[in-house]
Amino acid sequence: MGAARTVVVLGSTGSIGCQALDVIRRNPDRFTVLALAAGGGDLSLLTGQVREFKVRKVAVADDGAGGVLAETLPGVAVESGPDAAAWAAGLGADVVLNAMAGSAGLGPTLAALASGSTLALANKESLVAGGALVLQAKERPDQIVPVDSEHSAIAQALRAGSFGEVRRLILTASGGPFRGRPKADLAGVTREEALRHPTWSMGPVVTVNSATLMNKALEVIEAHLLFDIPLDRIDVVVHPESQIHSMVEFCDGSTIAQASPPDMRLPIALGLAWPDRVPGVTPGYDWSERREWTFEPLDEEAFPSVQLAREAVAASPLHPAVFNAANEEAVAAFLDGGLPFPGIVETVQGVMGAFEPGSEGPGLSLGAVLDAEAWARETARKAMGHLGTAEGSGT
Repeated sequence: MGAARTVVVLGSTGSIGCQALDVIRRNPDRFTVLALAAGGGDLSLLTGQVREFKVRKVAVADDGAGGVLAETLPGVAVESGPDAAAWAAGLGADVVLNAMAGSAGLGPTLAALASGSTLALANKESLVAGGALVLQAKERPDQIVPVDSEHSAIAQALRAGSFGEVRRLILTASGGPFRGRPKADLAGVTREEALRHPTWSMGPVVTVNSATLMNKALEVIEAHLLFDIPLDRIDVVVHPESQIHSMVEFCDGSTIAQASPPDMRLPIALGLAWPDRVPGVTPGYDWSERREWTFEPLDEEAFPSVQLAREAVAASPLHPAVFNAANEEAVAAFLDGGLPFPGIVETVQGVMGAFEPGSEGPGLSLGAVLDAEAWARETARKAMGHLGTAEGSGT
């Protein structure tokens, strides 16, 4: 098996980060933690992680938290500020797990690729926003390993045939907490209802994205970029049980599906060890028990996010960054009580429609992506402010 792989975990105090450290904890002969990065909001948890895994390098986005850590953890190198995660990502570890939230993960994604590390990517937003910029940064074809359960499933299923034999990819979606509800019934959805996911335990932003199916929309773009499959050959099907995580249909009509209990430690372990598997990550099925799995078409009238994602990719290389940034702003406003649930997708649609790419040329630069994101965030905030004013005045 060789020496243990060194790992940097970005977003170590989040759901994916904690589960990744659990995989590492159970497999000390396979993995060792080189560095951790987090926002700095939960210093107690982060400090405990540093001490348990004997980490000597830590990055936090919050400068104040960095000062506290430096005093609390003598002998540990502490970097703080907006570029701290990129510093950790660029340390040259064997594997960098990017489990950060949102497009703030783009800089660390590029830093990890530039350092030659394998990028275990759980931060889909950085690929969606960066697009070709991220793909061009790869130094080898297998340098990016997906950690999202759907894309991990596709990567596993693709081993069953050659690229030329692939007919289409099928992403499965749980349907979220509002599956089966018509569009008219979604206007009064509350924050608490949107955060009540039927299958997965995730952070609030990802959970709301699952409720709007915006998460699936981002995953369609991610699958298109990761696997170089045209969007018209990527389908979404609703699978409420979340046991089959995605499928690949081949040219002869055969469909290969990856099934496992809904436990994120399995795709995380694959991301860390790829192309190898880590034994005993999660229990398998008892196939002697009766079980039923169902599949339903996606209701695109009630949940238009996936179609919006397709339109974003078709519009320009910068539109996906606008799409994602506008959604991040809209989700934050919804969670703060300043936007009704249907307003999330409505805001994204409006911002996308107003965006006109500049004359950056055929190449996609980091500056152009960041400018497009900044414009989208400002435009979304203005649009939501106007929407809130209209609602508040009763007009």
